[in-house]
Amino acid sequence: MKKLIEEYTHTGQGYNPFLIREKWQVAQLNYEPDYAPDALGKLDVHHKTDEAFLLLQGEAALIAAAINGKEVELELSKMKPNVLYNIPKGCWHNIALWEGAKVLIIEDENTHLGDFEFYYLDKEEREKLRQLIVST
Repeated sequence: MKKLIEEYTHTGQGYNPFLIREKWQVAQLNYEPDYAPDALGKLDVHHKTDEAFLLLQGEAALIAAAINGKEVELELSKMKPNVLYNIPKGCWHNIALWEGAKVLIIEDENTHLGDFEFYYLDKEEREKLRQLIVST
């Protein structure tokens, strides 16, 4: 008999979209040094899809931003376990992960293959973000 219940897990570092179906995908992002609170240097945006986040383990902070010309307005939410967070399409964002953190991500299928744009933070913006993370 064919197994009816599928199981997926991700134990390595970084991002892994492990369940992709027509119209949606589930991925897991595990801590890696590029997502450490003092290492974040960019924001990204998805133009076609919202992106939902669920903290599975450890500590993480979700960052959202409004970018108007050269002005970057940051918002940060320290994530709580078992709370689903949504970043609407068109909203700049990133996530800070502390060592051991694991986050589940739900979004449109294949978003990671092309529906993204990056905004690279300058030195002043990086420091502003770091201070916001430290103070939360």
